[in-house]
Amino acid sequence: MSKPAMTMNAFQIAIEQFDEAARVLNLTDNQIAMIKQPRRMTEVSLPVRMDDGSIRVFQGFRCQHSIARGPGKGGIRFHPEVTADEVKALALWMTYKCAVVGVPFGGGKGGVVVDPRSISTQELERLARRYIAEMADLFGPDLDVPAPDVGTTPQIMAWMMDTYCMHFKHHLPGVITGKPIELGGSEGRKKSTSMGLAFCVREMTEHEHIGISLSKATIAIQGFGNVGSYAGEILEGMGATIVAICDVDGAFYNKNGISMKAALDYIQQSPTCSLKNFEKTGLAKKYDNPAMLLEEEVDILIPAALEAQITSENAKRIKAKVIAEGANGPTTPEADKILNSRGIHIIPDILANAGGVTVSYLEWVQNRMGYYWSEERVNQDLERIMVNAFKEVMNTAKAYKVKMRTAAFIVGIDRVRKVAEMRGLYA
Repeated sequence: MSKPAMTMNAFQIAIEQFDEAARVLNLTDNQIAMIKQPRRMTEVSLPVRMDDGSIRVFQGFRCQHSIARGPGKGGIRFHPEVTADEVKALALWMTYKCAVVGVPFGGGKGGVVVDPRSISTQELERLARRYIAEMADLFGPDLDVPAPDVGTTPQIMAWMMDTYCMHFKHHLPGVITGKPIELGGSEGRKKSTSMGLAFCVREMTEHEHIGISLSKATIAIQGFGNVGSYAGEILEGMGATIVAICDVDGAFYNKNGISMKAALDYIQQSPTCSLKNFEKTGLAKKYDNPAMLLEEEVDILIPAALEAQITSENAKRIKAKVIAEGANGPTTPEADKILNSRGIHIIPDILANAGGVTVSYLEWVQNRMGYYWSEERVNQDLERIMVNAFKEVMNTAKAYKVKMRTAAFIVGIDRVRKVAEMRGLYA
């Protein structure tokens, strides 16, 4: 699904969210100056030889927002609508996402302006290798550690890791996370973002004032990629009923529930790896307008696609009681205000989808040790970290009498601020 027109770009949205929490914390101008703006933004041209012999130049970015608490950390996105401001916003969110869950990373993000589905596998490999080679000096296990994001995969991470290792003549699996298991990837990484989101949804529904039982809850999921599909599978396993799903090729509904196994099997067997023509299975009806999924009458809505899907235009029509943000920045500030005024509970992105970076951290630790854990061990650590983070954000929201998004930023900003002040400035 494409991004709707916005009055603010992604970075402006991220800055507004930061500013709101900074005001609650009464940060001084000096404190803000040390932790608000990105420390480095790199833009490169990536010439790639295409299969027909021509050379095509792609635009690539890497932003390191903060390294105060540890190496930069953040995915690399391959998408035709990637912009410098989007990458800066995602890097800022990563800084505070890592701080919220307490993993010792800063924030980074990368992107290439490309539709990965429009180029061949060989062209994709050459582009991935060119990206990491052009910016190899930025990356390293103690410098900046990328990972998959929208449009990238474990295989792409394998190509990037190989390029980096060949460049420096060392075997350094800790330079990249989200790798295939055979190359030092972690058990549990594939479903980690979805698992972390499910833990947050479970914790939210166990609060009495929400009035939702997860075992009886209905859920709509916008976006059926890695995050949305596995979140549906996990939450269905917890007893919830998934009544609506969508991806770029359509949105589908069944009031009695859509089998997540059937939907996942369909995608895996589909030539386009998508939900295209899913209505022909008879398992669900297709919406005439995919945007209607967001306005479905469900208990829980999971936006797991791109930024700015919930806006001031459609927020007034959303009927869900809880929104769990599987995507980064799916709700604009204007929509945020409308939803909160209507009493809709939002589990913000920097908490709800932090399971991915949490298990990326666990993968990085395993790479550094050269010792690997079982999926059960990884999931136990993930649950402990996510539940503790959820409770801290919830308690902060109550203490400051603010919404959960502001509370999550308060937790993250305060942790980054303290470390930045302890370190001071290198003259």
